[in-house]
Amino acid sequence: MSEIVGRPRRNSIELVGAKAGTAMPAEMRQALNLRGLVPASVEDFTKQEMRAFQQLMSKPSSLEKYEFLANLRCINVNLFFRLVMNHFKEIAPIIYTPTVGEACLNYSHIYPFIYPGHMSVGLFITLGDVDNVDLVIQNYRESMTEHNDPEITVITDGSRILGLGDLGINGMAIPIGKLQLYVAAAGLNPARTLPIVLDFGTNSKKYQNDPLYLGTRQPRPDDETFYNATGKVLSALYRAFPDILVQFEDFSTDHAFGLLDQWRNKALCFNDDIQGTGSVILAGFISAVEQAGIAPTDQRILFVGAGSAGVGVAKQLVEYMVLEYNISEEQAKAMFWFVDSRGMITANRGDTLAAHKVYFARHDNDDTQCTSLEDALEYVKPTALIGLSTIYKAFNENILSRMNELNPHGRPIIFPLSNPESKAECTFEEAMRCTNNRVLFASGTAFPEYTIPETGEVRVPAQGNNMYVFPSIGLGAALCKPSRITDTMIYAVSKALANSLDNKERARGELYPRIERIRDVSARLTAAFITQAVHEGNVRDQHWVHIVEANMPEGVDTKTVSGLFTKRVLGEVKALMWEPASSVEQYMFEAITFENPDEI
Repeated sequence: MSEIVGRPRRNSIELVGAKAGTAMPAEMRQALNLRGLVPASVEDFTKQEMRAFQQLMSKPSSLEKYEFLANLRCINVNLFFRLVMNHFKEIAPIIYTPTVGEACLNYSHIYPFIYPGHMSVGLFITLGDVDNVDLVIQNYRESMTEHNDPEITVITDGSRILGLGDLGINGMAIPIGKLQLYVAAAGLNPARTLPIVLDFGTNSKKYQNDPLYLGTRQPRPDDETFYNATGKVLSALYRAFPDILVQFEDFSTDHAFGLLDQWRNKALCFNDDIQGTGSVILAGFISAVEQAGIAPTDQRILFVGAGSAGVGVAKQLVEYMVLEYNISEEQAKAMFWFVDSRGMITANRGDTLAAHKVYFARHDNDDTQCTSLEDALEYVKPTALIGLSTIYKAFNENILSRMNELNPHGRPIIFPLSNPESKAECTFEEAMRCTNNRVLFASGTAFPEYTIPETGEVRVPAQGNNMYVFPSIGLGAALCKPSRITDTMIYAVSKALANSLDNKERARGELYPRIERIRDVSARLTAAFITQAVHEGNVRDQHWVHIVEANMPEGVDTKTVSGLFTKRVLGEVKALMWEPASSVEQYMFEAITFENPDEI
């Protein structure tokens, strides 16, 4: 990329020294005339990280921890990601769910205090900017201290943030947090990530009337205006960054499906709410079915909530049944029932169904209409209950106990997937108590371990968190540069996730790998993604075609989606994953080399 002419830039040595903080070598302090202006002690990265973690843990609330980390991210990227990666289990729930929901609700009020004023944290694009979006992108390029074209963007309009509704510009915390997980979990380069919020207005009276709200105070546009404006933004992004992966995030249900349908076959993009959620839940479902004691094709699956996430999950489960068990699509679809706010979704319910609900509308119910979850439970007699309703305690004790009674010969599968916790259909403790500890459980938000009173045995709840899959999809796309992301490539990721359980995790009956292994798991899923893309002839970087095809074992059926990969592909992926510098010397060398290679 040509050199950007614009704002003056700080001397590269000075910039690198400032980012090293208390680890800045004495010689550099002398060269920058800092003698006597900073404490004399020169620390290593271990002490920096120790101090940062102590400060983090001293904060009394999760939101204050979030604020501390957001500021640290702007001040010292290297320290921030070392902290996140070395304390992933503790910090992931702060930078993403559930704490990110609280940060979104307060975003306009805390924004000026969590980012230094000169920092660009991403793009805030209004309807008024749409016709000049190329200039907006140019402004972003000029604002960056490292001139790297982004490899991935997470883009939202804030219209359906988690289970919290229309938050407008406050939804920007979601793309920021998600991209931090792409980096920490899968090793994308943080300098090549771009969060975007489309500030097209909000229908929330709360924010329209909030004097401190930082977004546009106007109602959201009609569909024609929305799609026209979003199309201009996306076209400009692909024009400026031809290889960029666009991840759609937290759009309203209709727009989520609409954007995906418009763009998935002509550009590199995916929707994590639809495809990512479906992928991670499919992996957990594969693991659960292995332990349920009921044949996969005999499962009766009841979904509560029929938004983009619920329908997306169900469609991936349908595809799994078709591909894995060689049944027809109609046979697979017949295993699924949906309940929304009006009751069980049927073709003859009497209302006009949203387009995305029509696929799963039942035609075999005759005159039976179930107006409540309780009625649907008795009618369907499900073996699996999956919640994406955002209705707190929708799976009450009666529902949970009845699920246990309905499945005397097999273990009930119960997945309350709504998040944050304030929207979760039930807790792990409730599911355990009401099913006599028989439940196969996965949730969308984190729950504490449960100790069975009678035996003292400790059970760990599975969290069907999208962070298991979307980072590997992002890294795989950045590395092999597919022309598009297919359902079978995502299916390969699901199979690889189910295959990634180690022997100890399988012995404990767990559905997902321990989160502490996220980095290794992401590498494996990335290898499966790339391998499947090569099998489909969907890779533009021929380097990966050569590696996959040259190392493919004999007899492998490349037409079957297996989620398998070779050690050579896995090793290549791991070698290309970004990591923060582990020592001062490494950091200084890498940073100065990048800033001005001619000086080295």
